[in-house]
Amino acid sequence: MQTEPPSPRRLRRELSLWEAIGISVALMAPSMAANINPQGTAGTVGRAVPLAFFLATLGVLLIAWTFVRLCQRYNHAGSVYGFVGATLGPRAGVVSGWSLIGTYTFYGVVTSSACGIFLASFLDSLGVWTDQPSWAPFVVTAVVLLGVFALTVTPVRAATRLLLTVEGVTVLLILVVAVVVLARLVSGTAPGGHAFTLDVFTVAPGTDASVVFLGVVFGFLSFAGFEAAATLGEEARNPRRNIPRAILGTAIFGGVYFVFVTAVEVMGFGADDTGIAAFVASPSLMGDLGTQYLAAWVGDVITLGAAVSAFACSLACAVGGSRLLYALGRDGVGPAVLGRVSARSGAPVGASLAVVAGMYVIVAVYIAAFGAGPQDSFLWSGSIGTLILLAVYVIATIGAMRLLFFSPSAGGPRTRGWEIVIPVLGLVVLGYTLYRNVWPIQDGAARWFPVVTAVWIVLGLLYVLARPAMSRRVGERLTAEEGLAPQPRATAP
Repeated sequence: MQTEPPSPRRLRRELSLWEAIGISVALMAPSMAANINPQGTAGTVGRAVPLAFFLATLGVLLIAWTFVRLCQRYNHAGSVYGFVGATLGPRAGVVSGWSLIGTYTFYGVVTSSACGIFLASFLDSLGVWTDQPSWAPFVVTAVVLLGVFALTVTPVRAATRLLLTVEGVTVLLILVVAVVVLARLVSGTAPGGHAFTLDVFTVAPGTDASVVFLGVVFGFLSFAGFEAAATLGEEARNPRRNIPRAILGTAIFGGVYFVFVTAVEVMGFGADDTGIAAFVASPSLMGDLGTQYLAAWVGDVITLGAAVSAFACSLACAVGGSRLLYALGRDGVGPAVLGRVSARSGAPVGASLAVVAGMYVIVAVYIAAFGAGPQDSFLWSGSIGTLILLAVYVIATIGAMRLLFFSPSAGGPRTRGWEIVIPVLGLVVLGYTLYRNVWPIQDGAARWFPVVTAVWIVLGLLYVLARPAMSRRVGERLTAEEGLAPQPRATAP
């Protein structure tokens, strides 16, 4: 199929279904997420990590319905910016787009920090860089972000193929190790006397069951990006079929994968207090299990694979964030340079530079203002980015409900009436998760996560309120642009 020629305002329509899946899987980064994200959950819910990930899976599947239905009708590089703009109006669309850029930028910090942590650990295990200073992972992170920018401004088709290949190989290795660990747990040959137990799906005695929803944040963090294929709506072939399939398939795969792997990880370290303490302290969960249950080289390979996965995820964050920023810039929100693409690569270079520079700024603020370490950079950005993302999901879900159930049309409702139960349940899960992370007020740095989240969203809101003429122009652009005219009803993938 012949692709469209590049122009200063148009992206190339050239991506297949698997290449669309590539950015969603890579931004979700299942291999990196399985090695470091469950530790944030364990610090809150103890052994019940798989339970938290199961609840996150239910929430993500409810949210996936929203994106599937919207992508069956619209295709737009701005993802929720375009979707919400078309369903709730241009002001809400700009705020949603700005918010999701925040999520991708903070997640870029999460993943580049994780890459720095993994690679520093890998270099230490090889004896290449021993006795490392505490700031060593930050040095690696800085180099990682340079590489991310270099690849972000190359043709996206090559980048998405790289992302899918890296994730596929690493995830396969993790699953092989997980099966071996599970077999030894069941057979009673596991080191340390650890054994198979379903207690990992229950909250330990003395722990309030409601705190599981604090841990669910890191479950959502692990899934975050499953909807990233939506940002390729103007670059995918047959987008109203392939983009929904990519989003739903990624969500289903992620749910099965994360629940299985986290259950094996907790049992592999031990579901008692000692095991959970070792679990939280591990620099690479599956890497350590590979070393303990198989051989040291297996653990090293998994740690290296997780580092590559983290790099790929950071790249996917930059790709997704730059497409959102490009869409905003193209419609007159911000400098015009953000809305241009390179005639050579077809990538939005100005938007890509702005997103990656934002990641550097966040890390610099953490270090200079708060004396943060690499693990702090990972945890803080993960929490803030996820809270922003949950708010975006709420807005997108409300927009989908308005479009599908409350917008009059000649043909009646755009979908079956009973399906309204799905987005309502999604709003309940999202709302309660947000509530539990705002109240009661947390101790330490965690008390500031909701504040930063609110400030980021309010900045976008104040911007659109202060520029009503810009909002009108955005509304005209959204109406005129390809992919934002309502489409006939499509069948679910």
